[in-house]
Amino acid sequence: MTSSPTILDSDFKYIDKKGNLLRTRTELTLAQMFDFLDEEYQYNHKLVLKNGKEVTIDFKTKKGLIEVIDNEEDIEKYKQIKEDFPQEKVMAIGHAKYVAQIKELQDIVFYDKTPQTGSIFLEDASFSFDYAHILPLVEKCSILHGHTSSVMVELVGQMKNNLLLDFGEAKKIIKEVVNVFDHKFFINKKYLKSEDDSHYVISFNGPKGMFELQVPKDTTYLLEGEATVENLSSEIIKILAPKMPSNVEAVGVYIYEGYNKGSHIISNISR
Repeated sequence: MTSSPTILDSDFKYIDKKGNLLRTRTELTLAQMFDFLDEEYQYNHKLVLKNGKEVTIDFKTKKGLIEVIDNEEDIEKYKQIKEDFPQEKVMAIGHAKYVAQIKELQDIVFYDKTPQTGSIFLEDASFSFDYAHILPLVEKCSILHGHTSSVMVELVGQMKNNLLLDFGEAKKIIKEVVNVFDHKFFINKKYLKSEDDSHYVISFNGPKGMFELQVPKDTTYLLEGEATVENLSSEIIKILAPKMPSNVEAVGVYIYEGYNKGSHIISNISR
């Protein structure tokens, strides 16, 4: 029996829309949140401490500084910046293993409004699906082929009692939605030539010549656009958003197509 390889955070490359190479998924999520909110930011902002030492803080915004705490050194840097720049708002974010060591809770989470805005993300082995698709506009992908994709979901909204949504409840909802996409054939509906009670006939003239395929309706998923991973992210959001409780205001979906590549779409929920 062959075992699946372990994919580490360091195996992925995280690049924001400005072209910055970020170190972790947490940093990427922050950068994408800033973009979503139209909040200008500077990554790897340089500061000179009172002792003359130059340090780098992860994000500088108009409202303050944010440091992602990944290790013990980040904790010491954060504390030194707080001490040397008391006039600045400095926020720490990261794994509880490290952030819990910082006692100034009000500096980690700001209580500027009630209820408090927050986000969670979920990634699980059960959030994966196998599928086939055709991209007639892309020569290499204009023939029938398949992928196994994994999904990560982030939820943003108003927290109640310091909780956005119970992880167990969120996981159940996400898994049900992802299962809708498992073992399906995805194709742009504009390539639909004809149909009967049980089958679609898909037809197009692509880079590899004329293509015509009869497929069962119950295993075919017709899309409004091309069957790209970006469009699949949007399609998952369309199904997932109505299932979210009213305090969840935005949903983001990452889909990895193989290793080190994929798509992320985030969308407000309109009610």
